[in-house]
Amino acid sequence: MNREEMLQNIEKSPDQWDIIIIGGGATGLGSAVDAASRGYRTLLLEQADFAKGTSSRSTKLIHGGLRYLQQGNIALVTEALKERGLLCQNAPHLIHHLPFLVPNYHWWEGPFYGIGLKIYDVLAGKLGIEKSRHLSRAATLRAIPTLERKGLRGGVIYFDGQFDDARLAICLARTAVDNGATVINAFKVTGLLKKNGLCIGVKAEDKETKTRYQLHAKVIINATGVFSDDILQLDQPKAKKIIAPSQGVHLVLDKSFMPSKSAIMVPHTSDNRVLFMVPWHDRILLGTTDTPVTKTPLEPRPLKQEIDFLLENAATYLTKDPTRDDVLSLFAGLRPLIKTGKSDNTAVLSRDHTIFISKSGLVTIAGGKWTTYRKMAEDVIHKAALVGNLPERNCVTSTLRLHGYDPSLDPLEHYSTYGTDIKEIRSIARKAHSRKLHPHLPYTESEIIFAIRHEMARTVEDLLSRRTRSILLDAKAAVSIAPHVAKMLAKELKKSDRWAKEQTNDFLKTAKHYIL
Repeated sequence: MNREEMLQNIEKSPDQWDIIIIGGGATGLGSAVDAASRGYRTLLLEQADFAKGTSSRSTKLIHGGLRYLQQGNIALVTEALKERGLLCQNAPHLIHHLPFLVPNYHWWEGPFYGIGLKIYDVLAGKLGIEKSRHLSRAATLRAIPTLERKGLRGGVIYFDGQFDDARLAICLARTAVDNGATVINAFKVTGLLKKNGLCIGVKAEDKETKTRYQLHAKVIINATGVFSDDILQLDQPKAKKIIAPSQGVHLVLDKSFMPSKSAIMVPHTSDNRVLFMVPWHDRILLGTTDTPVTKTPLEPRPLKQEIDFLLENAATYLTKDPTRDDVLSLFAGLRPLIKTGKSDNTAVLSRDHTIFISKSGLVTIAGGKWTTYRKMAEDVIHKAALVGNLPERNCVTSTLRLHGYDPSLDPLEHYSTYGTDIKEIRSIARKAHSRKLHPHLPYTESEIIFAIRHEMARTVEDLLSRRTRSILLDAKAAVSIAPHVAKMLAKELKKSDRWAKEQTNDFLKTAKHYIL
């Protein structure tokens, strides 16, 4: 997957696309995979980097969503559990099973949550993982020794899936390209082309070269998540806003706070959300909040009250209380929730996806979540094919193996997210780049070189935020290696030392918001 090759495809074929997809997050990338695998000529345009926004800032879970079961949304939970199972089958190198423990401190919690989780098991059907079960107090403490002991009665354990969101996004981009799609980052849509009031293409700018393009297609899909309203207003300046954005914040802690292979799930917090404490990349991921917001920046910032909320809730359930000094990194993401009614409480809004078709023929898909990205893509490509009068072709993604598919790999091993591409990374390492980037991070120079050559990484932030997860695992460590990574990037892209310094400075400006 090479940006120069993608750019050549665009320049050769400005007028020959069946579908142009705006947005390179989970929904857009999944849609590109679906469209390309059906044989449609597909172009995806991303203004920044793949999964730059919401799709790299999740809780890293592929799950049915117990919160939606509490809300009575059986259909969404059933759909999500089915998609969880399909993703485990199609990308075993990226997804692994993770036990979740629900601690019980009141007499009624055991039977109450136990019944709910049995329903969860039943809804998963043949694609289920392991069955949920009750644990005694002693077994609960064996599973998570640092769990608060006072008042503990026992627990209920169930199973869901875990993944690395940004790595799955890159895998989807490569799968789309494997199937004939053209995908490109740093390529911003600035307007829509119309004829007789109907959308026939987009105006776009290559942010690297500042070259402007007019690209034509039979149908345009707006898959921009929290930025959906921006594109809708390019189509119709007075278009009613459909997105009610909500901010979710996560804190990253050292694994000593919870040295366990199991996660903790707290079903009910004061903001009506579930709270997770999840082992991830040898760290503990603590989240998430639900704060209604009005603005949708590319780099949302955690609020003080969100940080305090997470630390206070974690202290309730752990014997070792985390403080602000213990936070290795923190990050915020925005959920593209669909507006319903007049409620200001985004915690009660559903994660169902919705497809809108404008009078101009612009197709917008919004809502949803990572777990259901494949079904969302299937639905929107079906609608887009009708709008664009494309030949009818069946969706094949329920059995489509994603790029790098290798069921022999242990998904808990560091290199597993690369799948069959591990061979190329090892080849690069043997030649010159086998050193680790930092003693507190698991990444090597070979992964940086691979990401530049094969995963379209164009900036230091691409490399340290999404191709590797350095800034999330230890923001200070990421800052310390930024100059070295910038030099490697400049050498590969044939850029100057001055350019490398600018890249470093840009990254440092971003990174300061990940450090408390």
